[in-house]
Amino acid sequence: MLKYRNDGRCLGNGVYTYDAFISAARSFSGFGTNGDDTARRRELSAFLAQTSHETTGWKHELTLTADFLSNYNYGLAGQAIGVDLINNPDLVATDPVISFKTAIWFWMTPQANKPSSHDVIIGQWGSSDADRAANRVPGYGVITNIINGGLECGSGGNDKVADRIGFYKRYCDLLGVSYGDNLDCYNQRPFA
Repeated sequence: MLKYRNDGRCLGNGVYTYDAFISAARSFSGFGTNGDDTARRRELSAFLAQTSHETTGWKHELTLTADFLSNYNYGLAGQAIGVDLINNPDLVATDPVISFKTAIWFWMTPQANKPSSHDVIIGQWGSSDADRAANRVPGYGVITNIINGGLECGSGGNDKVADRIGFYKRYCDLLGVSYGDNLDCYNQRPFA
C-alpha cells in the first residue's frame, strides 16, 4: 500500500510498518473506527493520502530550536502522547510508533479555529455560516485546508492540492470506497 516504505533511498526506510501504525492507532479512540464502513474507509484513505503527500521525500535542512518545534506542534503533540519531543525531536523520524502517534494526534486534534480532520471525514463537523461564505464545506478538500490551507487553498487549481487528491483517490480505490464530494480547496478561503 505504501509503495516506497522499504525503499533504500527513502529516509524513512523501515519506519512505516503495519504493526507501528496499528499500535499508534489504538492510542486514539475513534481513529478509523467511527461511523459506518464507508466513513471508516474514507478516514483511513484520507489520513494515508495526506501523510503520503507530506512525506514524499522532500527534505529541508534547518536548525531546530525549541521555539520552532513548539510552534509546529512538537510541544503539544509530545505532551499528548507522553514523550518529550522538544528535547528529542528525532524520535518522530526514528521511532515508528511515535511517528504515527504524532501524525494521528494532529489528525484527531482541532487546531486553533479549525476542526479536526477526523471530525470532518466522519461527518461530525458541520460548516458554519462563516465557513460556507468561505466555501469551506465538508469533504476531503477542507482537510487539506486544515493542514495547509494558507499555502495551498483559495488560489485556484495547483499541483500540491492535485497531488493530495491523487493520493486520496489511490487509497480510496485500494480500500474500495467512493471518494465523496468536495475533494479540492481551490476556491476555499483558508482558515484564519
